[in-house]
Amino acid sequence: MIKTINIENIEHVYDILSEQEYRQDLKRNRNLYVYRGEPDASFILTTSLSRNCKDKQKILEPCMLRNFTKYAVIEEPTIENSVWKQMIFGQHHGLPTRLLDWSFSPLIALNFSVTESDLEEMDKRDSVVWRTDIHELHDLLPEKYKKIAKKYSTTVFSVDMLSEACDSLDMYDKDMGDTAMLMIEPPSVDVRIVNQYSFFSVIPSDMKDIQGFLDAHTENTVRYVIKKEVRWQLRDMLDHQNVSERIVYPGLDGLSKWLGRHYYVRS
Repeated sequence: MIKTINIENIEHVYDILSEQEYRQDLKRNRNLYVYRGEPDASFILTTSLSRNCKDKQKILEPCMLRNFTKYAVIEEPTIENSVWKQMIFGQHHGLPTRLLDWSFSPLIALNFSVTESDLEEMDKRDSVVWRTDIHELHDLLPEKYKKIAKKYSTTVFSVDMLSEACDSLDMYDKDMGDTAMLMIEPPSVDVRIVNQYSFFSVIPSDMKDIQGFLDAHTENTVRYVIKKEVRWQLRDMLDHQNVSERIVYPGLDGLSKWLGRHYYVRS
């Protein structure tokens, strides 16, 4: 089930940042949660492919990937050999895909939850951070995927591991149906992926309701609602912790976004 927790003051943010549990076998603190931040709490979990192509996504997805690869292969020759690389490389450059972004870092998710293209919206609406449990998602996978994960002693797939399990979108969709989805760690094709501590969930085409799936099949999914009254304070706190556009989007574009917001004059 999905649990909703309201973050009504800055002290409550610590609950998100301190979710690690002590593991006796390692004598270390660990968790396997991933996080996703959205600037609007009313946003429904959905992929960019679904938003872009609606009910035609299964037909149009191969066309988009094929045409993307035709031109992108000049910049990244290896994507020709893997539909998963095509998808990840395309997602990174703004192509609508079935991938849903997550981060291993709650700070990165919090950053996205208090980042607005129009800063006038910051104190007008609540935002949200989603948290889900990689272990729970892994336990729902078909057996052949679990065997490959066990072989590599991990619960998160790489591109090569996914290619070992299945070699096509059709096979993946058939294997997963609407009751499982796989979590993949993308290759470090860009420093932005590294800085954002990125993970992707690969959404099968039959999974029309991602939130419904998480509500029905997981116990540790949490929806942290950041109340609008605390968003500016949280934004300023994250800047003080060096979590901002300057880090999340390395380069002059991110620097410019950060400076524009840093010197923004509130009404």
